[in-house]
Amino acid sequence: MRLLPALLIVAVAAGLAGCPKKPTTVPESGTGTQTAPQDGATAGAGAGQVGEARELPSEGAAIGAAPAGVATVIYFDFDRSDIRPEFTGLINAHARHLAGAAGTRVRLEGHTDERGSREYNIALGERRAQAVRRALMLQGAGDVQLTTVSYGEERAAAEGSDEAAYEKNRRVEIVYGQ
Repeated sequence: MRLLPALLIVAVAAGLAGCPKKPTTVPESGTGTQTAPQDGATAGAGAGQVGEARELPSEGAAIGAAPAGVATVIYFDFDRSDIRPEFTGLINAHARHLAGAAGTRVRLEGHTDERGSREYNIALGERRAQAVRRALMLQGAGDVQLTTVSYGEERAAAEGSDEAAYEKNRRVEIVYGQ
């Protein structure tokens, strides 16, 4: 009987050790601003020093910028994750842009309307985001450029319980710079 609490403590410790740390984010700095030195580094001590503000190189287009004049939202039919034919041109434009800018990163955010259970909507949002991911990759976007997330019904684009609101909420948003 005394072995059971010890095993429980070991199991909990092993479970916590496997949990990833919360990712840290670095705030974006505006052009011409300097960041405060960190870990004892002095500002301006040399090229590439910790705490030194500098511009990052870009490949043709600005890193994190969507192609000019191209929509970044793809809409879906009720309870469907297949891409409608009217969005193939939009997918192709984003794929060409990503293929030409290997440093650009995109997050594909899947969304649903409020109908269905929370679990079902999270899964449907993920299927929609994965469908867009596959289409972009087939047209030349790189695997490392694309990440997916599903918000299900949690981040509605339009409030309401009518078909007009539902149509705006069934979507995948293409978010550049993520």
